[in-house]
Amino acid sequence: MAHLLRAAVALPRLLALALVFASALAPAPALANLVEAVRRVQPSVVGITTFRVMRPLASHLAGTGFVVGDGQHVITNSHVIHSDSSKGGQQALFALVKNGSDVDRRTLTVVAEDPAHDLALLRMSGDPLPAVQLRAEPELLPEGSSIAVTGFPIGTVLGLYPATQAGIVSARTPNVSPQPDSRFLDAAFVTTPRYEVYQLDLVAYPGHSGSPLYNAETGEVIGILNATFIKSTREKVIADPSGIAYAIPAGFIRQLLTANGIQP
Repeated sequence: MAHLLRAAVALPRLLALALVFASALAPAPALANLVEAVRRVQPSVVGITTFRVMRPLASHLAGTGFVVGDGQHVITNSHVIHSDSSKGGQQALFALVKNGSDVDRRTLTVVAEDPAHDLALLRMSGDPLPAVQLRAEPELLPEGSSIAVTGFPIGTVLGLYPATQAGIVSARTPNVSPQPDSRFLDAAFVTTPRYEVYQLDLVAYPGHSGSPLYNAETGEVIGILNATFIKSTREKVIADPSGIAYAIPAGFIRQLLTANGIQP
């Protein structure tokens, strides 16, 4: 009988210890949500390749894009599809799509561009792919929000494997920064329309241009990463790259889709 009483007293303590141990092993909620967000977004991410017959390396992974709308359209940065246009010759565009251990190459045709926001809308050949969920609300996520990007930061050097970086929204800032004196003024600075962009605490590389920026909690795409366009107007006074990343808000993507008869 005494043994049974001692066991009954000890049981609640053992259960409490088991719960503590289990909670220590369980992933943090934010991490679990990010894993699910990546799972949702990754099938929509494609590599954007430019192809020129006369180029020493004919095929070049210029950046990243992601599938939107009806599953047959892709959004990327405008500067990605023009990354080597100065080299002359006829250029073709392709989307590289992961298909298990293989890679499919889909033809891309330009539907429309929005140079003011560095956006390009492309139509992709072949069967539809899963499309991302674009943020519908016009306001940007607040500072401190957890975000992630998935893309191809080093091109195909390490193979076509989409990689994810996580960070936070560090600021919501104008795309054009006031310059200290007239030495930093040029035609592009004067004529660039002013609008608000995401400034991110996140390391981005050239191949990340065009990657989806999404809410790490939900997988909802809130913008498109931009590694070049915004820097040209915000960081004129910085001699070396700052490492700060920027993104164009998803509202401008929705506008481009709607203007071309595509349901976001």
